[in-house]
Amino acid sequence: MAFEDLLEDPVIQKYLHELVGPKGMPVAAAPPDGEVTDEELAEELGLELNDVRRALFILYENDLAAYRRLRDEDSGWLTYLWTFQYDEVPEQLEEEMYRLLEGLEERREYERNNEFYLCEHCGIRFEFGEAMEFGFECPECGNQVEAMENTRLVTAMESRIDELRSELNVDAEA
Repeated sequence: MAFEDLLEDPVIQKYLHELVGPKGMPVAAAPPDGEVTDEELAEELGLELNDVRRALFILYENDLAAYRRLRDEDSGWLTYLWTFQYDEVPEQLEEEMYRLLEGLEERREYERNNEFYLCEHCGIRFEFGEAMEFGFECPECGNQVEAMENTRLVTAMESRIDELRSELNVDAEA
Protein backbone atom coordinates (compact mmCIF):
# COMPACT_ATOMS: atom_id res chain seq x y z
CA MET A 1 0.00 0.00 0.00
CA ALA A 2 1.40 3.40 -0.98
CA PHE A 3 2.35 5.82 1.79
CA GLU A 4 -0.31 8.36 0.81
CA ASP A 5 -2.99 5.63 0.64
CA LEU A 6 -2.09 4.51 4.15
CA LEU A 7 -2.76 7.98 5.50
CA GLU A 8 -6.13 8.21 3.74
CA ASP A 9 -7.40 4.90 5.17
CA PRO A 10 -9.88 5.74 7.98
CA VAL A 11 -8.80 2.69 10.00
CA ILE A 12 -5.19 3.82 9.93
CA GLN A 13 -6.20 7.39 10.76
CA LYS A 14 -8.13 6.07 13.78
CA TYR A 15 -5.13 3.94 14.81
CA LEU A 16 -2.78 6.93 14.62
CA HIS A 17 -5.30 9.10 16.49
CA GLU A 18 -5.53 6.50 19.27
CA LEU A 19 -1.74 6.47 19.54
CA VAL A 20 -0.92 10.18 19.52
CA GLY A 21 -4.23 11.81 20.46
CA PRO A 22 -5.77 14.94 18.96
CA LYS A 23 -2.78 17.20 19.65
CA GLY A 24 -0.34 14.79 18.03
CA MET A 25 -2.52 13.91 15.05
CA PRO A 26 -1.22 16.74 12.83
CA VAL A 27 2.29 15.32 13.33
CA ALA A 28 1.21 11.75 12.54
CA ALA A 29 -1.05 12.65 9.64
CA ALA A 30 1.33 14.92 7.73
CA PRO A 31 4.78 13.39 7.89
CA PRO A 32 7.32 15.22 5.72
CA ASP A 33 9.55 13.53 3.20
CA GLY A 34 13.03 12.82 4.51
CA GLU A 35 14.45 13.92 7.82
CA VAL A 36 13.04 16.74 9.91
CA THR A 37 13.71 18.19 13.37
CA ASP A 38 11.03 18.50 16.02
CA GLU A 39 11.47 22.28 15.93
CA GLU A 40 10.90 22.37 12.16
CA LEU A 41 7.76 20.27 12.54
CA ALA A 42 6.41 22.47 15.33
CA GLU A 43 6.97 25.61 13.27
CA GLU A 44 5.59 24.10 10.05
CA LEU A 45 2.45 22.75 11.76
CA GLY A 46 1.95 25.66 14.16
CA LEU A 47 2.05 23.40 17.20
CA GLU A 48 3.66 23.56 20.62
CA LEU A 49 7.11 21.95 20.62
CA ASN A 50 6.19 19.69 23.56
CA ASP A 51 3.12 18.35 21.69
CA VAL A 52 5.28 17.58 18.65
CA ARG A 53 7.92 15.86 20.78
CA ARG A 54 5.31 13.81 22.61
CA ALA A 55 3.80 12.63 19.31
CA LEU A 56 7.22 11.82 17.86
CA PHE A 57 8.22 9.73 20.86
CA ILE A 58 4.91 7.84 20.81
CA LEU A 59 5.41 7.12 17.12
CA TYR A 60 8.98 6.06 17.89
CA GLU A 61 7.85 3.72 20.69
CA ASN A 62 5.45 2.10 18.23
CA ASP A 63 8.10 1.70 15.51
CA LEU A 64 6.45 4.30 13.28
CA ALA A 65 9.25 6.86 13.48
CA ALA A 66 13.00 6.75 13.82
CA TYR A 67 15.61 9.33 14.63
CA ARG A 68 19.30 9.90 14.40
CA ARG A 69 21.27 12.26 16.60
CA LEU A 70 23.75 14.81 15.44
CA ARG A 71 26.06 16.59 17.84
CA ASP A 72 27.03 20.15 16.99
CA GLU A 73 30.83 20.27 17.08
CA ASP A 74 30.94 23.79 18.52
CA SER A 75 28.12 23.85 21.06
CA GLY A 76 27.81 20.16 21.87
CA TRP A 77 24.02 20.39 21.42
CA LEU A 78 22.23 17.33 20.12
CA THR A 79 19.88 17.62 17.18
CA TYR A 80 17.38 14.84 16.48
CA LEU A 81 16.48 14.21 12.87
CA TRP A 82 13.22 12.30 12.54
CA THR A 83 11.91 10.09 9.76
CA PHE A 84 8.54 8.38 9.57
CA GLN A 85 8.19 4.65 8.93
CA TYR A 86 4.59 3.79 8.18
CA ASP A 87 5.31 0.72 6.05
CA GLU A 88 4.60 -1.60 8.99
CA VAL A 89 1.23 -0.06 9.95
CA PRO A 90 -0.92 -2.79 8.35
CA GLU A 91 1.06 -5.51 10.15
CA GLN A 92 0.86 -3.61 13.44
CA LEU A 93 -2.91 -3.27 13.07
CA GLU A 94 -3.17 -6.99 12.46
CA GLU A 95 -1.10 -7.66 15.60
CA GLU A 96 -3.42 -5.35 17.56
CA MET A 97 -6.41 -7.30 16.25
CA TYR A 98 -4.84 -10.59 17.37
CA ARG A 99 -4.17 -9.10 20.84
CA LEU A 100 -7.76 -7.87 20.99
CA LEU A 101 -9.06 -11.29 19.97
CA GLU A 102 -6.97 -13.00 22.62
CA GLY A 103 -8.07 -10.51 25.28
CA LEU A 104 -11.74 -10.88 24.37
CA GLU A 105 -11.49 -14.67 24.46
CA GLU A 106 -9.88 -14.54 27.91
CA ARG A 107 -12.48 -12.08 29.19
CA ARG A 108 -15.33 -14.15 27.77
CA GLU A 109 -14.06 -17.21 29.65
CA TYR A 110 -13.77 -15.15 32.84
CA GLU A 111 -17.36 -13.95 32.39
CA ARG A 112 -18.59 -17.48 31.67
CA ASN A 113 -16.78 -19.07 34.62
CA ASN A 114 -17.73 -16.62 37.36
CA GLU A 115 -20.90 -15.58 39.09
CA PHE A 116 -21.35 -11.86 39.66
CA TYR A 117 -23.33 -9.66 42.01
CA LEU A 118 -24.14 -5.99 41.52
CA CYS A 119 -24.84 -3.08 43.84
CA GLU A 120 -27.42 -1.23 41.81
CA HIS A 121 -26.95 1.92 43.90
CA CYS A 122 -23.17 2.23 43.43
CA GLY A 123 -22.83 0.27 40.19
CA ILE A 124 -20.07 -1.87 41.68
CA ARG A 125 -19.79 -5.47 40.47
CA PHE A 126 -18.49 -8.24 42.71
CA GLU A 127 -17.46 -11.82 42.06
CA PHE A 128 -19.33 -14.38 44.13
CA GLY A 129 -16.45 -14.78 46.61
CA GLU A 130 -16.22 -11.04 47.20
CA ALA A 131 -19.99 -10.72 47.60
CA MET A 132 -19.99 -13.57 50.09
CA GLU A 133 -17.06 -12.03 51.99
CA PHE A 134 -19.09 -8.81 52.37
CA GLY A 135 -22.21 -10.71 53.42
CA PHE A 136 -23.85 -9.80 50.09
CA GLU A 137 -23.82 -6.13 51.13
CA CYS A 138 -22.04 -3.38 49.28
CA PRO A 139 -19.04 -2.18 51.32
CA GLU A 140 -19.54 1.35 49.94
CA CYS A 141 -23.22 1.97 50.71
CA GLY A 142 -24.45 -1.05 52.69
CA ASN A 143 -27.19 -1.98 50.19
CA GLN A 144 -27.83 -5.60 49.30
CA VAL A 145 -26.04 -6.82 46.18
CA GLU A 146 -28.12 -8.75 43.66
CA ALA A 147 -27.16 -11.60 41.36
CA MET A 148 -26.16 -10.19 38.00
CA GLU A 149 -26.95 -11.79 34.67
CA ASN A 150 -24.11 -11.28 32.18
CA THR A 151 -25.50 -13.27 29.24
CA ARG A 152 -25.87 -10.17 27.05
CA LEU A 153 -22.26 -9.19 27.74
CA VAL A 154 -21.00 -12.68 26.87
CA THR A 155 -23.14 -12.74 23.72
CA ALA A 156 -21.75 -9.35 22.63
CA MET A 157 -18.21 -10.60 23.23
CA GLU A 158 -18.88 -13.74 21.21
CA SER A 159 -20.23 -11.64 18.35
CA ARG A 160 -17.12 -9.43 18.35
CA ILE A 161 -14.86 -12.50 18.61
CA ASP A 162 -16.59 -13.99 15.55
CA GLU A 163 -16.14 -10.71 13.65
CA LEU A 164 -12.44 -10.54 14.51
CA ARG A 165 -11.89 -14.18 13.58
CA SER A 166 -13.58 -13.54 10.26
CA GLU A 167 -11.49 -10.42 9.58
CA LEU A 168 -8.30 -12.26 10.53
CA ASN A 169 -9.37 -15.45 8.73
CA VAL A 170 -8.86 -17.45 11.93
CA ASP A 171 -10.78 -20.64 12.62
CA ALA A 172 -12.97 -20.85 15.71
CA GLU A 173 -11.52 -22.47 18.80
CA ALA A 174 -11.91 -26.21 19.02
